[in-house]
Amino acid sequence: MNYYPISLNLQQQRCLVIGGGPVAEGKVHGLLQAEARVTLITPTLTQGLQALVTAQRVTYCAREYQPGDLAGAFLVIGATDDRAINEQVWQEAQDRHILVNIVDDTPHCTFIAPALLRRGDLTVAISTGGKAPALAVRLREELERALGQEYVRFLQLAGELREPLAARHADFAQRKAIWYQLVDADILALLRQGNEAAARRRIAEITGITL
Repeated sequence: MNYYPISLNLQQQRCLVIGGGPVAEGKVHGLLQAEARVTLITPTLTQGLQALVTAQRVTYCAREYQPGDLAGAFLVIGATDDRAINEQVWQEAQDRHILVNIVDDTPHCTFIAPALLRRGDLTVAISTGGKAPALAVRLREELERALGQEYVRFLQLAGELREPLAARHADFAQRKAIWYQLVDADILALLRQGNEAAARRRIAEITGITL
């Protein structure tokens, strides 16, 4: 199956996670990072999930899934080891036209979650189409070693630059060419060395804008 990769805006969207094990915990953390409103349905919790419940970062229903639980949800993740419950979750999600992911059961998913690497505003998603998630994790780990904090600072500087660059260069093609000059220059290398002053000078040389 060929998937169409997208990034969802889940800010303040009601998202359900059904299950209370380590996999469910990872899914909850990912949803919270996206600023979703998370409801957790499970009779048992990991220590990590219990901490989130105690901190009131999630809405907690201390019971098994029941039909009707998906009402009003934008997205649901089924992360239980009970095939019957997972099947019920899948069917209700289909009936309600809700995005659904049943963990480790690709045929019962309308979306799959890639392995993610985040460096500030930089997000790299790696997917194997559900065939070998462990490979995606290993590739992410390789990228984690390759992509350092210089990318975070580069994007922060890029954010400062966008408006003045647009004001100075109204032509889109010209701005595009400048952005490629910035990316292809040694700015990232300078930031990696901790020499931000030199990086800023290089930005000014390329753009004519002093940050």
